[in-house]
Amino acid sequence: MKWSIHQLSKYRQNGMPIDAEVQLDDVKKRNKDIRHISPVHVKGHCTFGASQMTCQFTLTATLTLPCARTWEDVEYPIKVDAVEIFSWIDPELRGNDDEEDIHYIDGEVIDLKPVLEELVLLEIPMQVFKENTEGQVQGGKGWSYSTEEDVARQNENDEPKVDPRLAALAKYFDQTDE
Repeated sequence: MKWSIHQLSKYRQNGMPIDAEVQLDDVKKRNKDIRHISPVHVKGHCTFGASQMTCQFTLTATLTLPCARTWEDVEYPIKVDAVEIFSWIDPELRGNDDEEDIHYIDGEVIDLKPVLEELVLLEIPMQVFKENTEGQVQGGKGWSYSTEEDVARQNENDEPKVDPRLAALAKYFDQTDE
């Protein structure tokens, strides 16, 4: 989704509607957890000022991410409402880039794709879980999976175990003074 600033001048009166599907396969390179991303649907409206464009849009897509328990594919739908401002004002008149939420344009082309990629990356959760996987994972070599209820039940039934390194010390206290 690229537009030249000159091309956008015809939309100054009524604004420009956006309704497009964009393929953002580059986000898979930036975050290796994303196994697949559906085409991103972008729908919204852009308005224009003397030296800036304000876009208000909604993007929707479906990400395929790994389940944190089973490593199987999980479909994760995202929907992001955003307002982004693009400005092509002279560099001398610009404010502090760190304090403002404005995308400054160098050159004559506005590219919405990097902004969309950032919005998608911000929506990725730390973990996703596939439905009905609770308790399916039994364990592997040298590890096991337990829920909090399993651990509490086991602690109630088990007698406290003595660390084998301290077993001799426990025998010392069992001896009576002679």
